[in-house]
Amino acid sequence: MRNKKSKLIFIFLLFMVPLIFFLLKARPQKQNGEEPKEVRPFVGTVQVTISSTGTVLPKNRLEIKPPVNGRVDKILVKEGQQVKSGEVIAWMSSTERAALLDAARGQGDETLQYWQEAYKAIPLISPIDGEVIVATTQPGQTVTATDPVIVLSDHLIVRAQVDETDIGKIKVGQEAVIILDAYSDNRIKATVEHIYYESKTVNNVTIYEVDLGPQEVPAFFRSGMNATIDFIQDSRENALLIPIDAIAWEGENPAVYVKGGTGQTPLRRDIKLGISDGKNVEVISGLAKEDTVVVQNKTLMQQKSKIGTNPFLPTPPRRQGSR
Repeated sequence: MRNKKSKLIFIFLLFMVPLIFFLLKARPQKQNGEEPKEVRPFVGTVQVTISSTGTVLPKNRLEIKPPVNGRVDKILVKEGQQVKSGEVIAWMSSTERAALLDAARGQGDETLQYWQEAYKAIPLISPIDGEVIVATTQPGQTVTATDPVIVLSDHLIVRAQVDETDIGKIKVGQEAVIILDAYSDNRIKATVEHIYYESKTVNNVTIYEVDLGPQEVPAFFRSGMNATIDFIQDSRENALLIPIDAIAWEGENPAVYVKGGTGQTPLRRDIKLGISDGKNVEVISGLAKEDTVVVQNKTLMQQKSKIGTNPFLPTPPRRQGSR
């Protein structure tokens, strides 16, 4: 009886061990203690950008200086005010007129009024249409011919510093996005207006300055603000995208593993890649929005710098032994 029971147990194990082995093999294997991740392609916008830093500056900064030494009588504008060409923005007296009026004040209002009419004040006139960005001089303050009384700007721009290795990728008319350090939640659309021909050396790095004009100057723009600029080198809208981690490299061809039916092993599928923003990559062909991609190997998937042969992307890894 005992031998019969032992024989039945042996037969049971004989059939169960291969079955358990088969089930374990068919089950998706964990990688580094994690279940394989599944991702779905999605439609969105992807951009290739070149980043740099810059500063908000007046495109044309114009200092209004008095023609002679003297004293400021009136300031007719304030900072942030828009002025027109030919508009009087301040009145001043020459040194001689200021001394004469001071003496006349001691002789009564009638004498003072006479000399004010006989010896006219000097107007300071705006030569451009622009905005007042500095108006700190106060009435009664003594000024010389070298002292700016008011500073005007035609409009504010952002001047970026672009590394010489990237300047060849920047063109006049190219679109960009400005993000001010002080207002980091605001993305300001801009266009490249001018690329300077002469380089500068900053911290032993050769850079070229690039002027960008905002499509619409926000009210919070202030001269001297620091900014980050993303030059848009290439852009795709309504592109089919997947995370870079989902790409599998076998040889020099990019591929993905697409989920099949329940219990089926994911199938390898070659794909053609477009541009990448460093996080997501465009899939030109070989994949549909309805597919489910299985991330097969975490180590291979995270080779973000080894994607495709697109000119905006690094090249894939070489095969061993290739030259």
